[in-house]
Amino acid sequence: MKKQVFSLLVNNNTGLLSRVAGLFSRRGYNIDSITSGTTMDKSRTRITVVATGDVQILSQIEKQLAKLEDVIDIKILKDGESVCRELIMLKVKANAAQRAEIVAVADIFRAKIVDVETESLMLEMTGNLSKVEAFLNLMSGYEILELARTGITGLSRGADGVFDTEA
Repeated sequence: MKKQVFSLLVNNNTGLLSRVAGLFSRRGYNIDSITSGTTMDKSRTRITVVATGDVQILSQIEKQLAKLEDVIDIKILKDGESVCRELIMLKVKANAAQRAEIVAVADIFRAKIVDVETESLMLEMTGNLSKVEAFLNLMSGYEILELARTGITGLSRGADGVFDTEA
């Protein structure tokens, strides 16, 4: 099984995200993560979909996505040829003695403390999947009260990978 990141440039039309998700559910494919947001051109949206499957399934997903009416272009974001990131927010139970330890771990990973309460800390961190997983692994030694992940988003490196119709 292989994980693949699809970057779609689409017309910003009502219901498109639902149609993309529906394409996956109708065919029994799983979405690992999906993010979307408008581009500099408000009539266009970039959707980043991460899916796992064998080569045949991933190829079929790409072909089915290309058939959707509002899809302008699809890029496969490959390791080394693109930059992919995820934002996580984490609320950790922390007494006064644990705070210094948690702050030290946060500093190593360049995580930011965004909220402090008497019994908890809230942190945010952005990074690639391995950095996020390593951070969460270290934080698992503390009581995690809540966790929110945005899912992966990314862009291909250099000017060659730019969508022709994005500007």
